[in-house]
Amino acid sequence: MVMLKLRLGLQVSIVLVIAFVVACLTIATATSIYFASTQAAKDAARQLFAQVTARVVDRVDGQINDLLDLAGLGAALPFTAQPIRGDAVAHPLVPFMIRVLELNDGCYSLYVGHADGHFLQVIATRDDSRIIEAHKAPVGSQFIIRAITVGTDGVRRETWTFLDHGMAVMDGTIVKEAPTYDPRQRPWYGAAMANSLSTLSDAYLFSSLQEPGLTASQRLPDGSGVFGADITLRGLSGFVGRQTISAQGGVALIDQKNRLLTVTPSLISGSGKTIGPLATVSDIESPLLRALSSAPPGEAAALVKTSDGDEALTQITHWKDRNGQVIAIGVVSPFADFTGPIQEMQLRILKVAGLVLLIVVPLSTLFARRIANSVRHLVAEADKVRQFDFSGQTARASFIKEFHDLSEAFGLMKATIAGRSAELASAQKRLVRLVDLGIALSSERDTGKLMDMILLGAKELTNADGGTLYIRDENDLRFQIIRNDSLNIKMGGEGEPPPSLPPVSMLDADGRENHKNVVSHAVHSQVTVNIPDAYDEGSFDFSGTKAFDAKTGYHSTSFLTVPLKPRGGDVIGAVQLINARPEGSSEIVPFAPQIQRFVEALAAQAATALYNRELLDAQERLMDAMIQIIAGAIDAKSPYTGGHCERVPELSLMLAEEACKVTEGPLADFAFHTPEQWREFKIGAWLHDCGKVTTPEYVVDKATKLETIYNRIHEVRTRFEVLLRDARIEMLEAVAAGMPHDEAEAGFEARKAALIDDYAFIAECNLGGEFMAPDRVERLKSIATQTWMRHFDDRLGMSHEELRRYSDPVQSLPAEETLLADKVHHVIPRPANSAIFDPSYGFKTKIPENLYNMGELYNLAVGRGTLTEEERFKINEHIIQTIIMLKRMPFPKQLSRVVEYAGSHHETLLGTGYPCGLGSAELSVPSRITAIADIFEALTASDRPYKQPKTLSECVKILSFFKKDKHIDPDLFDLFLSSGVYRQYAERFLKPEQIDEVDIAKYLG
Repeated sequence: MVMLKLRLGLQVSIVLVIAFVVACLTIATATSIYFASTQAAKDAARQLFAQVTARVVDRVDGQINDLLDLAGLGAALPFTAQPIRGDAVAHPLVPFMIRVLELNDGCYSLYVGHADGHFLQVIATRDDSRIIEAHKAPVGSQFIIRAITVGTDGVRRETWTFLDHGMAVMDGTIVKEAPTYDPRQRPWYGAAMANSLSTLSDAYLFSSLQEPGLTASQRLPDGSGVFGADITLRGLSGFVGRQTISAQGGVALIDQKNRLLTVTPSLISGSGKTIGPLATVSDIESPLLRALSSAPPGEAAALVKTSDGDEALTQITHWKDRNGQVIAIGVVSPFADFTGPIQEMQLRILKVAGLVLLIVVPLSTLFARRIANSVRHLVAEADKVRQFDFSGQTARASFIKEFHDLSEAFGLMKATIAGRSAELASAQKRLVRLVDLGIALSSERDTGKLMDMILLGAKELTNADGGTLYIRDENDLRFQIIRNDSLNIKMGGEGEPPPSLPPVSMLDADGRENHKNVVSHAVHSQVTVNIPDAYDEGSFDFSGTKAFDAKTGYHSTSFLTVPLKPRGGDVIGAVQLINARPEGSSEIVPFAPQIQRFVEALAAQAATALYNRELLDAQERLMDAMIQIIAGAIDAKSPYTGGHCERVPELSLMLAEEACKVTEGPLADFAFHTPEQWREFKIGAWLHDCGKVTTPEYVVDKATKLETIYNRIHEVRTRFEVLLRDARIEMLEAVAAGMPHDEAEAGFEARKAALIDDYAFIAECNLGGEFMAPDRVERLKSIATQTWMRHFDDRLGMSHEELRRYSDPVQSLPAEETLLADKVHHVIPRPANSAIFDPSYGFKTKIPENLYNMGELYNLAVGRGTLTEEERFKINEHIIQTIIMLKRMPFPKQLSRVVEYAGSHHETLLGTGYPCGLGSAELSVPSRITAIADIFEALTASDRPYKQPKTLSECVKILSFFKKDKHIDPDLFDLFLSSGVYRQYAERFLKPEQIDEVDIAKYLG
């Protein structure tokens, strides 16, 4: 059987193959573009959702936490608990409330409610007619002060006082009796009293503003009331409204009750009716919102079906406050907003493919007729190209014109491929350099060097003759670096100050955006500007450039200006390159588009690196400022430590600098090699006494043994007065009963003299100036056994906390009392859950059983000084609290030793210090430096009211005793003297009369 094989002619085969290839390429391209673009759109949308969610979470977290912190701050103020009287205009809390309301536009009012029913509130009107009308305030009122007091007659009075812009009281004060408002019955009061932390309310509608808002409240430390703050959600709504998602997408904030707190207007624009404040999501006719409310929470955007059957991208993130209250942050958009351009692109591809087929098929038919005889030649040439052999002549004479043209085209293709190969090699070289620059930029910490790398890298990529780096500063673009190879100009950069040239203004004389200058135009428009020849360019003002050229003989031709914009941020500057040159040539040419892309990629990386560097620098500056604020607050807390936390770091750094210079001896191996190590040590020194914030002032300031908040010797004196009065009464009764007056008078005088002598002895014991020998303690106990009669209930007028300590049985009245006593309620037990008992901290200090013991005999019998064992531990506990506070802070790796540096300056080389009993093997050089600085500052301080300032020589002598007792490092002590640090410190911080000559030779060695 003969098999017939279908054979096609060359012409038909070529036409079919070309048509088939075009069709396949069209289908493959359309399919690939669809799936790749769809996935890219989905990824881009998810990334956008994540960024928007992060911004909104940060805003919600910041605004609400600021509100909670404000409530906590107001509650912590010592004068918040002061009584509220009259119109309360003079109450010390009012200026604080007014100042807070002035600084926070979103804050509606601040108030405090006391447990006795008194109430004080300050409302900011901000010239809002709704508030003024709601509270019947005079026109022009800036602040409204509302005070509710309870008079001695039991009548509740409410006073409304109105302040103008100058804080003057306006006419129209309103006084009402028996107001129905009682702060103790309000939800915010009950919630705060039941919680030790700041409490956040659910969102609700402010009646005077008809706007939703939140209330934060905090119980006062002594439980005597609650401090509260109201804010509106106006600022949060504006922020959400500015978040751009897509044409129809947006952001919504939903509370735990499924109510809409705020939403992007585009999500409710088609609901068909006005949406009121705090509307329930289920009541809003918006398919996107309903899809959002039914979407599962997650960290990435998810596709869900809407009620209209369309697909929508949704992302739900739950934000929780410190008390567990939840706000759902939802981002939603129709998926079609991201995929619409993809479908249009597919349609265009199909149209182009059809047009190509209509053209290619006829042409291929004509070409195929004439090329059969030259196929072998073309195959051979193609094989040479495959081997990257571009030698020889490709064009071959042929009587077929079409084939002749094809042969010439093949020759041109060979030349083009050869040229493109060279271009690819050059592009690969630039790409490698770009990657290297990106890696270097991401790791560079010095801002000046970083900017130098950016400009030099851009010049290298383009082989430009010159370049300038600008950094944006509000409405100006300031010169940072200028380079020009031909003119040998090098200004700014690593280790040099920026050029002192006038900045480029981003605004014109009328205050509008300056688009005449090419750099400010690029920054405003956020686009790259590529100018082939500045002298032919009429869109921008190059008069300054032309004047510079005329002065120097230079010719500025091609310009490439690229804005520096970090991802997700504003433009921070620009890079401008001048006069591109081909590699190996001095000819000036325009900047090629393909090279422009490399510069834009470098600019994007550079902008991100600069932006990140600035963020890190700003974080460090903020942290340093907060640390110095904390240290200053500790110094300001007590006059006994004023300036201590500021001077100790200065002295520590001075001694550390000298220790780093030592090249022999025990200190030779010590040095700080990096700025991070210096900063770690400096922070440790600044925070060395941060635990003092927990030390009560009345313990630090305790001048007599019976002193707590006040000197209780007055109570004891009153009891002696009672005994003297009783003796007088007994004398009179004896005379009335028939005893001779002289005899009775003599007995009274003897009793009076004994009481006066006993009281004088107790008063002397109270001063703590003389050692309490056993015989003095026995006399004290003997005096204490004297009795007097109490006729009043000693539990009346006591706070709830005080009554809890009165565990002894109630005595029937009148009751016999001893003159002095150690009673059950005098003892305040130490909380069992205190962090100082945590073994993980390694504290080895002896901890007294009780927190305080205010027993009268117990305090008067203190052997030396005025402090009991419990009070002395409370003062020493500041270093324990320092360690606990700092260990709870999430310090980064480069600050990991801050706790060590700050928490060991009361340790000794012998291990007899506190709180961990560390020895010389466990104490680092920085820790030993801080110990010397702490002691010397305390010795030399002239701002301590309990001691006279000592001279410099006296302080050095006392410090030498610490060296002798091995409490401080002897080598550092010798360096402290021999380097002259002690003298430098004295000249900076001591009074002139304190500075005298010191013979350091007798203390060295």
